[in-house]
Amino acid sequence: MPPLPIEIDASALPPLGMPPAQFLENYWQKRPLLIRNAFPDFVSPITPEDLAGLACEDGVLARIVAHERDRDRWLLRQGPFPESLFPGLPDHDWTLLVQDVDKWDADVAALLPRFDFLPRWRIDDIMVSFAAPGGSVGAHVDQYDVFLLQAQGQRRWQVDDRPDPPVHFRLDTELKLLQRFAPTHDWVLGPGDMLYLPPGVPHHGIAEDPCLTFSIGMRAPSAAELVGDWVDAMISEADDSLRYRDPDLAPPRDPHEIDAAAMNRVVEALNLLRMNDPDRLGDWFGRFITLYRAGGEAAPSGESRSRIEVEWDLQQGGTLHRHPFTRMAWRRSGHEARLYVAGQDLPLPARDAARIAAAAGIDAQLYGALSETGRDAVFALLAQGHYRLLPPGGDDGGEDEPAP
Repeated sequence: MPPLPIEIDASALPPLGMPPAQFLENYWQKRPLLIRNAFPDFVSPITPEDLAGLACEDGVLARIVAHERDRDRWLLRQGPFPESLFPGLPDHDWTLLVQDVDKWDADVAALLPRFDFLPRWRIDDIMVSFAAPGGSVGAHVDQYDVFLLQAQGQRRWQVDDRPDPPVHFRLDTELKLLQRFAPTHDWVLGPGDMLYLPPGVPHHGIAEDPCLTFSIGMRAPSAAELVGDWVDAMISEADDSLRYRDPDLAPPRDPHEIDAAAMNRVVEALNLLRMNDPDRLGDWFGRFITLYRAGGEAAPSGESRSRIEVEWDLQQGGTLHRHPFTRMAWRRSGHEARLYVAGQDLPLPARDAARIAAAAGIDAQLYGALSETGRDAVFALLAQGHYRLLPPGGDDGGEDEPAP
């Protein structure tokens, strides 16, 4: 069987150049893939000037990484930045990176449905970077899957896809940069080209000219993060009367020994917490993953509208737009389902849960198709700030929230 290609042209079958099942079987979390023409004739929905303006806004996570070549010194600055900063930056060797651009720009967010071959709750954000010529963030590895879509200009990507490459970090910078980097592949990407990298693959991107790159990242929680949050949840919900018990205690051969019977009782005490209960574990994970790495959160607007008023506006052409930082997922639970919304869970009919989780906005048709329980849930989420009512005409006058 011939080796799998590491480069493919996707013109005939964008964005992967192959059926999604084939990509997931052969490449996902296994090997990198350069996808030429993943988005043919791609035109960036955001300009470098737009990105710089966004990096100046409060609440936006932005960084600038600069490299002083003569001293091989890397500098990191955290945003938000004053507008006066950008005109004074040099014309080379720096990069602006802005997280969660999909939460702030609806045109950038419109790219996400092209990645529906992955669970949506696995997608963390779209980070957008602008790099001046020579700009880079250094050779590094990521512990998450990422699709690097070239949006404007050209960027050179070097990748080391050898098994078990050396991963030792430099000690002279707060950035986690590799001490040694020996690329096995060297490509220049233009607009519409995309590079997929699984976790742990060393890579280095350098701007050939002023360029924009979109990073669609699938950041996954570490085992330590999962265990820590799960244990915290178990502790917060535990009944204090559930304790280690030994009513079958017999005189010990050695009073200082922790014997096998004692360890069996420890296991019994832990099992009282129902840590292996699939439903309990599923509810915890749904709450956890819809809150994981949230860069912002919804909050009530302070403007209270009655349900009759809201439903009237929907009938007249209004729409409930989901807050861009509100992440949703759902899970079947017996004959019903659970809808997970930014760390909370709501019991719903499965059909309602699936429809609400999939919809960025709810109009009169979708609202009317929900059960009474589903409509109750939507109205409760509206009151919590997870939806914003965009009345007929499309302008709610709000300026203090990300664009939906």
